Amino acid sequence: MKDSLKGFARTKRACFYTYLAMSSIFSLPPLLFVTFRETYGISYTLLGTLVLINFCTQLVIDLIFSFFSKYFNIKLTIRIMPLLTSLGLTVYALVPTFFPEYAYVGLVAGTVLFSVAAGLCEVLLSPLVAALPSETPEKDMSTLHSLYAYGVVMVVLVSTAFLKIFTTASWMYLTLFWAVLPLISFVLFSTSPMPDMNLSHEASKGKVKKKNKGMILCILCIFFGSAAENAMTNWISGYMENALKISKVTGDILGMALFAVLLGVGRTAYAKYGKNITSVLLFGMAGSLVFYLVAGLSPNAVIAMLACILMGLATSMLWPGTLILMEEQFPNPGVAAYALMAAGGDFGGSIAPQMLGAVVDAVSQSKWAASLAPSLSVTTEQLGMKAGMLTAAIFPLLGVIVLIIIAKTFKKQKKI
Repeated sequence: MKDSLKGFARTKRACFYTYLAMSSIFSLPPLLFVTFRETYGISYTLLGTLVLINFCTQLVIDLIFSFFSKYFNIKLTIRIMPLLTSLGLTVYALVPTFFPEYAYVGLVAGTVLFSVAAGLCEVLLSPLVAALPSETPEKDMSTLHSLYAYGVVMVVLVSTAFLKIFTTASWMYLTLFWAVLPLISFVLFSTSPMPDMNLSHEASKGKVKKKNKGMILCILCIFFGSAAENAMTNWISGYMENALKISKVTGDILGMALFAVLLGVGRTAYAKYGKNITSVLLFGMAGSLVFYLVAGLSPNAVIAMLACILMGLATSMLWPGTLILMEEQFPNPGVAAYALMAAGGDFGGSIAPQMLGAVVDAVSQSKWAASLAPSLSVTTEQLGMKAGMLTAAIFPLLGVIVLIIIAKTFKKQKKI
């Protein structure tokens, strides 16, 4: 066993580093949106569409691998994946810079390319880590996902400092810097051994037929967990700036960065001390529900800000923890099962921020908000954002219900 562990140590390090490097795909674009609007005149609606393109592209990749994974050379795909990331970020940087009249086209093309890589990362790295010989597989999975959170912190801090020192006019060089990091992943994967991975649908389909309800519940759980996490990650900076009247730099550092730090801390803590994943998930969902309600209802800006930040800890295990839960119930589930789970997570991550934004717009433009806001000493926009936070609480609430059903369902299945 020890020899096999040593043989795949480099492969595990390659997976960990890749998850860290891939965080730029999600955290860099939002930091540049204001720059794109001011430099190229791109509307907020079109910029928001880039986020939707990102998630939809990943969702397509998830669904393709859910049904057709056996037709792919998985080991080759994993090795090529970092090159797509690097190419996407390079296109993202160069086309708007050298062809400003086609700036949005370049941003869309770059987004599609690195979103394909992000989808492959979600679908393939988790089963790859699960397939590696390990004495602590649950801890490895939690560590893998914790590195994404620390990567977000790194990207936010480095990018904020870079743009502050060199101004937003140098955003292209910042993007090209982040495009270089995935090339290291390519080298690591190209020189690392790859374990055999379960690509057949027979094992996962057999389990689904026997425990169809359990698999559907796992997909629902990751959907609501991802929705709870991504609604906050996409809106925490804007909520602090517009609803709580905190400066953008402070909102990005204290909000987005600290949220990501706690996201990583929660995953690292589980990797070291964690057990009883169902209880961890239940407390995470319940905590998310409480923090959304506090963020939306508290008249105190500091308390509301703390609630937003603490959401990072509450949501930290909702995605990786659901994967661990699935692995416990369906040993050796196969790439197709991981792809289905990623599809559920990506769908939740795309629906929740859009829904929250729609609620903010609808409430802030309504007549009743115009009459109610003055009596609460807030603007209609602030009222709309608070309403959005309260609406987002529906995701962890439903997640709690799903987890209660999961606990009962899986307990019965163990008795059978």
